[in-house]
Amino acid sequence: MSASDVLHPDGRDYDAFLFAEVGEDRTGAAVTVLSALARLNLEPWTEARELSGLGREDAKVRLTTHFEAITDIPALALASEGRAAKLISLLPKRAPLRVPKSLEAGTNGFPKLSMSWTMMALVGVVVLAWVLYLAQTG
Repeated sequence: MSASDVLHPDGRDYDAFLFAEVGEDRTGAAVTVLSALARLNLEPWTEARELSGLGREDAKVRLTTHFEAITDIPALALASEGRAAKLISLLPKRAPLRVPKSLEAGTNGFPKLSMSWTMMALVGVVVLAWVLYLAQTG
């Protein structure tokens, strides 16, 4: 694994977002999104990936919530929602993950299986043929 892989586990897709400055902390040190997320014990690349998978509004709300939890960066307390919206625009546009209908949770918590009666009959015939084959050879 190269040093670049360690420093940029998801490539450079999130650099504009993660290295954007959000203000200075009380000591005067510049704070980036990456260091702000790290101060919250969040893995920055994972959080950036998850934010980019959300809709823009949901990502803005989540990032604003993160910013509001940071108390040592005065600039974040001011207009954190507007700042979050600008930062979210720096994320790569990714389509939200969609769960196929066949894997959506049913009433019992297990995935619903959508299989036609014809397909179930075909599977039954194959299983029956296999059982008969094993009975003859065993």
